[in-house]
Amino acid sequence: MQERQWITARRSELDALAEELTKQLQEVQVERDELAIAERVLNRLAEQVQADAEAVAPASAKVAGRAVLLIPHRSDAADEGALPGDYRKILAIVREADGPVQVRAVGERMGLDASVRGKLEPLRAKMTKLADRGWLHKRGDGRFTARP
Repeated sequence: MQERQWITARRSELDALAEELTKQLQEVQVERDELAIAERVLNRLAEQVQADAEAVAPASAKVAGRAVLLIPHRSDAADEGALPGDYRKILAIVREADGPVQVRAVGERMGLDASVRGKLEPLRAKMTKLADRGWLHKRGDGRFTARP
């Protein structure tokens, strides 16, 4: 008789333990799901930061084993033909303007959705890069003019 009581008591202990372990397993699975979501968010943020850094960083390529800027300094280039197509188009739009132009105006001329600020930021980076290389002049009010 004593063995049956021990078996019953032990079975009861194991059932309680199984119930507790099931609860812990569910908590672990919830936390793992939350971590997976957090990891995806961090990956997206890292990709965005990298894309933003690439948009601002000087673009370069290797020619004969040496790094060459894809957007050359104005003094280093014979003419604007050395610039990539988008940059030549930006330069032409700024030159055609009657005076200083805002990034938004250039974006509209290029067919970008100027109502969304995020759509203009890559264009702003390109125009700033052109100014940094001497192709454009960036005024204190944020507008751009063509260099003579």
